[in-house]
Amino acid sequence: MSSNANLYKKITLPAVNHVESIRPKMYKGFSTVNTNTENYNLYDFELIKQDLFNHFYTRQGERLMQPNFGTVIWDLLFEPLTPEIKEVILQNVNTIINYDPRIKAENVIVTGYDQGIQIQCTLTFLAYNIQQTMQLTFDQVNGLIAQ
Repeated sequence: MSSNANLYKKITLPAVNHVESIRPKMYKGFSTVNTNTENYNLYDFELIKQDLFNHFYTRQGERLMQPNFGTVIWDLLFEPLTPEIKEVILQNVNTIINYDPRIKAENVIVTGYDQGIQIQCTLTFLAYNIQQTMQLTFDQVNGLIAQ
């Protein structure tokens, strides 16, 4: 036994440099909408986009205890796209995008077509400083089509 105690006294460990490593932020979430992912996990860009799509899928006033959450586009879908309605939609889209602190809207374009309203916006993912263009089509027949 005394030989084991002496053995432990002879062991020395090199000094460890504790330098904090800077890791990129990683967002992790869960979604059952996209069945192509393993275990329904979503990460980073895909999670942020899914959160944004969920906000656009929700009609304003539909969420319990949060009457301002969601979009007004569903209520305006069958209205003529006048400049006033276009401005209301533009403000609503900017509010929804700015609701999420992980992204910022750079350019939002609202256009109408025969069957609905189309939103095209350039998003900046702030933690990564990456821009991506997203297109949302609110169709009177098919609902929301995200690209």
